[in-house]
Amino acid sequence: MKESSFSIIGSSKIKNTTEKAAKWIFLFCGFIAIAAVVVITAYMIIQGTPALGKVGILEVLFGTVWAPTSADPSFGILYIILTSIIGTTLAVLIGVPIGVLAAVFLAEVAPPRLAKIVRPAIELMAGIPSVIYGLVGLLILNPLMYKLEMYIFRGSTTHQWTGGANLLCAVLVLAVMILPTVINISESALRAVPRDYKMTSLALGATRIQTIFKVLLPSAKSGIITAIVLGVGRAIGEAMAISMVAGNSVNIPFPFNSVRFLTTAMVSEMSYSSGLHREVLFTIGLVLFVFIMIINLVLSRVMKKGAQNGDN
Repeated sequence: MKESSFSIIGSSKIKNTTEKAAKWIFLFCGFIAIAAVVVITAYMIIQGTPALGKVGILEVLFGTVWAPTSADPSFGILYIILTSIIGTTLAVLIGVPIGVLAAVFLAEVAPPRLAKIVRPAIELMAGIPSVIYGLVGLLILNPLMYKLEMYIFRGSTTHQWTGGANLLCAVLVLAVMILPTVINISESALRAVPRDYKMTSLALGATRIQTIFKVLLPSAKSGIITAIVLGVGRAIGEAMAISMVAGNSVNIPFPFNSVRFLTTAMVSEMSYSSGLHREVLFTIGLVLFVFIMIINLVLSRVMKKGAQNGDN
C-alpha cells in the first residue's frame, strides 16, 4: 500500500500561491512607504514655495526681523534657522557621547543585576511624552538657569532677562530627550557584534577598554550612526517641550537669550495666522523638512563610505 506524502507547508500549488501573495503584499507596503514620502514632499513644496516668491527668498531666509503682524510686516527667519541648527548641534554633542557611553556600560560593563534595573528605566524614558520633559524643564531647569543668569549678568543694564527660559535650557532638555533613542539603539548594535571579535581581541592581549573602543564600537558603527540619525530627527523636530523652556522669542541664539526654533515658530503662530503669514509658516516647515532630508542624506553617505572602507 502506497503511503501518502505529508508536508507541514502544503502542496506546491499552495506554496506558489503563498509566495505570490506575499510578494504582492510586500510590494504594496513598499509602494505605500514611497508614496507617503512623495506626497509629503510634494505637499511641503506646493505649500511652502509661494511665500518665497511673494516675499523674496533672501528676505525670508536671511532677514533678521520677524514681525508678521505689524503694520509693515517682516518675515525674516535667519535667527530661527540658526537657533535650530545651533540648538540641535549642541544637544547632539552633549547627548550622543553620553548615550553611546551609557550603551557601552549596559552592554559590556554593568553587572547583569544592575543592567536589568537600568535598562527598563531607559525604555521608560523613551515612552515619556515630550510635554512631561518640558514641564520638568520649566519647573526645575528654568529656575536654576535664572539663578545662573542673575549671577553672570549681575549689574548689567543691557541684558534682556529671560527668567531662565533660554537656549541653554532648551539644549539640555533636548539632550536628555534623545538619550533613550541613542542608548537603546546603540546597545542593540553593540550586542549584535559577534562575540568572537571581543574574544579574539582579548586573546591577542588587548585590554578591555582597548577592545571596546578599537573593536566593538567600530564594528557597531552603522547601528550607532542610525541612533544618531534618529536622535537628531527627534531633536530637530521637537516642539512642545522646547516651547515651554526656550522663551519663544526671536533672538540671536546666544546661550542666555530667549529663542525660537523652527518647530516652535510654527506651533505658536499657526492657530491665528492667515494669508501671507500662514504661507510663510509653511515655508518654515519646508525649511525644516529640507534640513531633515539633508541630515539623513549626509549621514547615509557617511554610513556607506564607512561600510566601503570596512570592506576594503
